[in-house]
Amino acid sequence: MKRTLIISDGKPGHFNQSIALCKHMEMEYEILEVAYKSKLHKALSYLLDRLNIYTEKLLTNSNLKFQVSDFNYIVSTGSTTYYANKLLAKKYAISNIAILHPKGYRLDFSHIFCPAYDHPPKRFNITELPLNLCVADESFFDEKTAEFRFKHTPSKPAIGIIIGGPNAVSDTDPGQIERQLKQIFALTEGMERWVTTSRRTPSAVETILAQLPFDYTLINSHDPYNPIPAFIQLCDRLFVTSDSASMISECASFGTAMVEILMNRQLKTPNKFEELIQGLEKNGAVHVFAGTLGTADTKIDLSSLLQTSMGDE
Repeated sequence: MKRTLIISDGKPGHFNQSIALCKHMEMEYEILEVAYKSKLHKALSYLLDRLNIYTEKLLTNSNLKFQVSDFNYIVSTGSTTYYANKLLAKKYAISNIAILHPKGYRLDFSHIFCPAYDHPPKRFNITELPLNLCVADESFFDEKTAEFRFKHTPSKPAIGIIIGGPNAVSDTDPGQIERQLKQIFALTEGMERWVTTSRRTPSAVETILAQLPFDYTLINSHDPYNPIPAFIQLCDRLFVTSDSASMISECASFGTAMVEILMNRQLKTPNKFEELIQGLEKNGAVHVFAGTLGTADTKIDLSSLLQTSMGDE
């Protein structure tokens, strides 16, 4: 089995995508967390990369020593990781992979996996993905589903509602969320209704959720437990707000549920979230909720695309 060194910036939304690639490719992995000494050191990394100069002196972890034979690949996600990725790849002559668009750095990685909404240049070493990489591990979902059943035992078919919050290009309107929820309740009579929030969910939305008769409620600000993997496995239909590419990607990749998108109020359009949703809608993977239910239940399997792209590596 091939082995991979994952360079991590400590952000779950980033290193989980690196882990997802390893899971899809059935590769073992180890994680090394790195950070720049300062913002100035990070800014300097862009210039040094242009000059093809790589030094550990920019990083707080200055002892990046490994057995060359231990790893077949170096993988990383996020701007804080790309310089360290290149540094180690060049030092030990290992193939390296970047996930997301490494803007500002030279694109001379062995391979780059980039969401189509980032509009990467057309290059031999760049593969566009229709959604974000998500962990593809059946045992993970089984474990999380069993864990959820200890917290809540379903008595009938269920729908799951996954609510995020404001981001750089959209805002969460509590009144709009309340109207959408009332429509959902009216359309799902006879089913259990489950809801979970994120760390970005406004308190005004949490107050609205507390007033509605959900069969299961998880408020992230009160409890950090993540029931989303169980929602994906157990629900007949999922409703997810439009503000998180990772949440939407998970719902469109796994389980059998039909997926409904609850659009936030867009502050900037077009934006990458809209492009992601539009692409998935064309593939029958999601339906934009506008008061009626769709039938979008196609799941996007990235494994074959990833394996084909790395077939020559």
